[in-house]
Amino acid sequence: MFRQLSIKLRESLLYPAYAVALMWGIHLAQQVFNFSLVNWGILPLRKAGWSGIFFSPLIHGDWGHLLANTFPIFFLGALTLFFYRRVAFASLLFIYLLSGLLTWALPFQGGWHIGASGVIYGLWAFIICNGILRRNLRAIALALIVVFYFGGMLAGILPGQESISWQGHLAGLLAGVFTSFWFRDTIEKAEEKPRYSWESEPTEEKTFLDPNIFEQPKAEREHQNRDNFSGWFSNRT
Repeated sequence: MFRQLSIKLRESLLYPAYAVALMWGIHLAQQVFNFSLVNWGILPLRKAGWSGIFFSPLIHGDWGHLLANTFPIFFLGALTLFFYRRVAFASLLFIYLLSGLLTWALPFQGGWHIGASGVIYGLWAFIICNGILRRNLRAIALALIVVFYFGGMLAGILPGQESISWQGHLAGLLAGVFTSFWFRDTIEKAEEKPRYSWESEPTEEKTFLDPNIFEQPKAEREHQNRDNFSGWFSNRT
């Protein structure tokens, strides 16, 4: 049990660490070799910007932008992988692609959208909505923790913020809500109700009359009654 938990924890931390390392590696390469991948971001409703659906979460404008996204993507990704393992990888894929697709497809104004903040908002909304939809103590407690530490993120979906992709934040939030709703019926192992021994033991039904008596033909019942009466009478004599 402890060994399985240790493996699960290690994997839950390892995959987000890979994602963070990839983001840092891409940004470091841009700085060292002096090139920019902004044109690989999302440009809403433009054919030139659809490829950003796949690449924009990996691209950041500067070190401050990258640092701001590093801890949330690692922490929220680890929580999702650890507590929602059965749906984690599918949910991450849904959020990653759907947040980018909505950012590109909805009639938002603005230029290129880059950064992992859309995915972060998707994971944030996914965990919070799970607490509402699943209605078990673990999911509710996890949602409250996320609200407590990242409650200020809600302001990030408000328009009019300069150099901040509020459109991408809103798209990520919608993607997280949709993903939570989509996987709401997939129960995690820790959420399963224990099955007690008496629930699995077969019970014998006791009836006053033979349950097959009404299925017998009338003539057969009469014949059986005569035999029973004859036997009773012979014993008496």
